[in-house]
Amino acid sequence: MPKCSFCGKQIEKGTGKMYVDKTGKIYYFDSSKCEKNMIKLKRNPSKLKWIVKKK
Repeated sequence: MPKCSFCGKQIEKGTGKMYVDKTGKIYYFDSSKCEKNMIKLKRNPSKLKWIVKKK
């Protein structure tokens, strides 16, 4: 199962969204909140409190 490219949560099978950039890079999102923050608002996930911290 893939992880969300923005917040790092596991995405359950049959849910989420896959986004392919112009360059061919693939992003996986578990919610529209993560998708909007990364693509539209171009936010840095390390500066947000609600994401899962990578260890």
